[in-house]
Amino acid sequence: MPPATAHTVTPATPGGAAPPRRTARREATRQRLLTAAADVFAERGFHGASVEDICERADFTRGAFYSNFASRDELVLQLYAQHATRLQEAIAELATQPGLDLDELLDGVIRIWTGQPEERRRWHLLISEFALHALRDPGARTAYAALQRSLRGGLVALVDQIADTHGLAPTVPTRDIVRMVTIVLQGGLGHHLLEPRAVPAGSLEREFLPLLVAATTRPKDSSTPAEGDPGDR
Repeated sequence: MPPATAHTVTPATPGGAAPPRRTARREATRQRLLTAAADVFAERGFHGASVEDICERADFTRGAFYSNFASRDELVLQLYAQHATRLQEAIAELATQPGLDLDELLDGVIRIWTGQPEERRRWHLLISEFALHALRDPGARTAYAALQRSLRGGLVALVDQIADTHGLAPTVPTRDIVRMVTIVLQGGLGHHLLEPRAVPAGSLEREFLPLLVAATTRPKDSSTPAEGDPGDR
């Protein structure tokens, strides 16, 4: 089975050629395969789910699968991109609500993160399993890292916008803030799933996310220059 490569999760194909045109029928086929894959992965895990299992659930042939996805790797990354984009859009919508102070905004982010607990559990299990696979497989690692960079770019812009709205300036590169926020959210979820009684959903996130924000930002009128400001040069 071919591994994922960097180009399988980007709009372009090798040599700059355009990807196959997405007709309504083709897009419907892709979405059926993605929906079936999400269910099969939830039941059997990444390694336990075969292409045949996914095709059977979607009622398609292997040919239909491989005309839309190069591998299971690409399919997982597409699922993850859709999932992460939905979360980012929900946070962006929250950030536009008038009158929210920073504490209320952070609490809203955590509520979005901890909502739909069964879906969160399924995603954490799948992405944790796929991350281990990517660390062992060079092609999957390259593709996963490329997707993470792409998603992180959108989050960096969103965090900068939120900081500006609340009169804050990052004291470290925003991309590093995004990485650390991701670590807090993923780590908190993992500990909750492992010890749900000792670590209620969202408890670690509520404790440490405000501390992280406080440690990596300053009021804009502060005399201490932020990293990357002219005062650093």
